[in-house]
Amino acid sequence: MMLGRVVGRVWSTVKNRTLESQRMLIVQPLTPELTATGKPLICTDATQAGAGELIYYCRGKESSFPFLPTEVPTDATIVAIVDELHVDRNAPRAAEC
Repeated sequence: MMLGRVVGRVWSTVKNRTLESQRMLIVQPLTPELTATGKPLICTDATQAGAGELIYYCRGKESSFPFLPTEVPTDATIVAIVDELHVDRNAPRAAEC
């Protein structure tokens, strides 16, 4: 799962039938230090997240699981709203391990 911040939302009047009741939000990916990284992406929302909220999202096949039994054609889904984030700046990063 990856960390991000909701920066906007998408309105679409024509879309796949299984997306008709789904919210789509624009998410800016973040590092654990809350620095923007990469390009914003569009995620379906399984949490009712709002603008400016810190969230985490998943990508790939797993991003459709929160909507089962409906098979939603999505590649990224917000799966949680982050309440608190604690970063140990002295811990080795994954690339250093």
